[in-house]
Amino acid sequence: MVGVGEKLPTARRAVARARLRMRPETVAAARAGDGAKGDVGATVRLAGIMGAKRTTEVIPLCHHVALTGVTVAVAWLDEGAEILVTAETFDRTGVEMEAMTGASIAALALYDMVKGLERGVAITEVVLLEKSGGRTGTWLREE
Repeated sequence: MVGVGEKLPTARRAVARARLRMRPETVAAARAGDGAKGDVGATVRLAGIMGAKRTTEVIPLCHHVALTGVTVAVAWLDEGAEILVTAETFDRTGVEMEAMTGASIAALALYDMVKGLERGVAITEVVLLEKSGGRTGTWLREE
């Protein structure tokens, strides 16, 4: 593990995105909350938060950080869904991994919630969109 003991705590934030592709009828059912397992959106949001909070349990050598906030937003698109996860802390190291793990787990939860309707759902992307705070300051993905 990289030593962070000499670093000063600062406000840190990261935003990650996951995208999924699925049939329009699957999107319609998920948007309406008509999944056999219940409310798709609520489950996906909760899974994203839980995933962010448990990052150090699944990513080797990742520092434990005291998260001060995690938000998960699900946007339904004609061709699938987009999940945005924002993680925040006031700590010695960043929260990029927490945001990306949250987005990944949220995407997997969405797949699990709709797999009875469509097995071919594809998680097409999990990326870091931005990070701020710390020694390196702000970074934004160029798209």
